Amino acid sequence: MKLSDFDFDLPETLIATRPASPRSSARMLVATPQEIHDQTVTDLIDWLKPGDRLVLNDTKVIPARLSGLRHRESAQGKTAARIEVTLLEPRSDGSWAGLLKPLKKIKLGERIVFSDALSAELVGVEDGQGLLSFNLQGEDFDAALAQAGAMPLPPYIAAKRAADAQDKTDYQTVWAKNSGAVAAPTASLHFDTALLEALQEKGVKFTHVTLHVGAGTFLPVKVDDVTTHKMHAEWGKVSEQAASEIAETKAAGGRVIPVGTTALRLIESAARDGRVEPWEGETDIFIYPGFSFQATDALMTNFHLPKSTLLMLISALMGQERVREIYAHAVEGEYRFFSYGDASLLLPDGTNTPQK
Repeated sequence: MKLSDFDFDLPETLIATRPASPRSSARMLVATPQEIHDQTVTDLIDWLKPGDRLVLNDTKVIPARLSGLRHRESAQGKTAARIEVTLLEPRSDGSWAGLLKPLKKIKLGERIVFSDALSAELVGVEDGQGLLSFNLQGEDFDAALAQAGAMPLPPYIAAKRAADAQDKTDYQTVWAKNSGAVAAPTASLHFDTALLEALQEKGVKFTHVTLHVGAGTFLPVKVDDVTTHKMHAEWGKVSEQAASEIAETKAAGGRVIPVGTTALRLIESAARDGRVEPWEGETDIFIYPGFSFQATDALMTNFHLPKSTLLMLISALMGQERVREIYAHAVEGEYRFFSYGDASLLLPDGTNTPQK
């Protein structure tokens, strides 16, 4: 299975740099093994049935991009250097791993000042990443970070424009709860309160799980034989309540539909012999064609990068040739791609028809 099997031509003009407004007005491609329907996200209510369960990732994106000054006394007097920081993940000792640019401009023990309230000391360097110990913790840290930090937009958006205040709302789900992600579960960005209420009124159920999406989600696949690719690890949790709700839906004949590849990867990590069990820990599950799904019946997701592990995941669900057809239709129809782009609803069993 070669990396080139998952390549396709994507015009750069189709990369979305802002989301649809309102969120649920985005377009949505609905695909079965035989048909493709051009819809909008609000049409989701027509494609879901009473008793279906959407699995939602309730991770909360932190404003992980920081810019600060390192001050130093030298023979020439006081000097300062600007240091750009992207936080990656918290460590058990309370420090944070992050990307520091330029790392060579700061020494162990020196401090970066980000605002009047927030600063951090460089306490270690590992694998090209800096380890930072902040002056604040808990709610005080969260509040100061919210003021000083910017949202960590994906590289393909950040290359086109800088993050701004609007991204602090746009790049966060309406149900975000548990802080720790440095990338959003982007399929979930299409939901607003009105859509959630309409789905609930129809009888669609919701289950929340947590997977803290890491910056590794944007790492390219560098091996030609994709089966040898090593996935980055991300922390997640499926509670006893979540596992019980999913089991209840399965037993009643309803469909379990993750919203986003993060929720899918998490419940498949927690699945044993066709049943999702309570689970907590780091997962590096890699889903590519040939994978046997234990919990997932369908998937709502955005449109993904060529040669990405996410494209491999949906190819496992729908089949490689079918995904080529779906993406050719999306490109021809000028769907908007990636994090702020449009949605797709993938129905591999092919039995669903819209219910007006």
